[in-house]
Amino acid sequence: MRGLLTSLLAVSMLCSCAGGSVPSLLNTQAANEASRVRPAGVPIVGGCQIFPANNWWNTDISQYPLDKLSSKYIAALPGNLHPDFGHNPDYGIPFNIVPSTQKKVRVTFGYASQSNKGPYPIPPNAEIEGGKHATGDRHVLVLQQGVCKLYEMWRAFPIHSGKSWKAGSGALFHLNSNKLRPNGWTSADAAGLPIMPALVKCDEVNKDKVISHALRVTFNETQMGYIHPATHYASDSKDPSLPPMGLRLRMKASYDISNLTGQSLVVAVAMKKYGMFVADNGSNWYFQGQGGKQASCWNNNDLDQLKNIPGSAFEVVKTGRIRS
Repeated sequence: MRGLLTSLLAVSMLCSCAGGSVPSLLNTQAANEASRVRPAGVPIVGGCQIFPANNWWNTDISQYPLDKLSSKYIAALPGNLHPDFGHNPDYGIPFNIVPSTQKKVRVTFGYASQSNKGPYPIPPNAEIEGGKHATGDRHVLVLQQGVCKLYEMWRAFPIHSGKSWKAGSGALFHLNSNKLRPNGWTSADAAGLPIMPALVKCDEVNKDKVISHALRVTFNETQMGYIHPATHYASDSKDPSLPPMGLRLRMKASYDISNLTGQSLVVAVAMKKYGMFVADNGSNWYFQGQGGKQASCWNNNDLDQLKNIPGSAFEVVKTGRIRS
């Protein structure tokens, strides 16, 4: 790092003497990294555009100003980056794509007051996070084509072979709208955010070679507050050094990812441009990708490259005020 700063200082002096004609090392590095992946566009899944181009998830934050508490947040978040998905189908979070004609079924919710009422278009054989016998979060995510609506549930269980379902909470997102959930409302995620738009998807890294949206990340401790587009917190701590839900992190432009290859490179480039939202409580620096039947697309050896990236490679950008 010291050597990099020395080189940057030297380049800065050359730029001053030559009227700014010498490009900065950081810009050159960023150009080299971007040239190894395809240009980004608004994400499309199942024929549906995933939120408008100006939505929070699709916004380039590479030039956003730093949050004044960035260094304190990062210091409170030890650990290395960790992809919480891989070749094992029980890792990651699957999502289901159904037609507009999919039959809707009754759903009852434990947190009914903060859930969108059913019925939901859930197929009887819907993929469940962790598999049908899972004991964890058991997210069920359903993208309905044609109408482009996203239905998401937490702690979802089929009843009578999927003729109806019960879940802890549920949320409906209209993918053509930037409308947020009401302040104070959760979703299938602690932060009140959608989950499917935030996942690293197989096609993005293997076919398109580009991720054009923000990702989701978890931390063991968070504070009692949220920043839009998040609408809910899941903590009773008022420690200002802990991240609120919806806090947006970005991989530093100066962090060298030239040694990364394949799937890991595509992910890292996205983290520099779109960053990650704090979306839930969980292990530090765990971020999520597609799981279930499509999990065979992942190369664990490739993804393991990301586990060498420390939390200090990231910074926090200013996107709004903390609400509570």
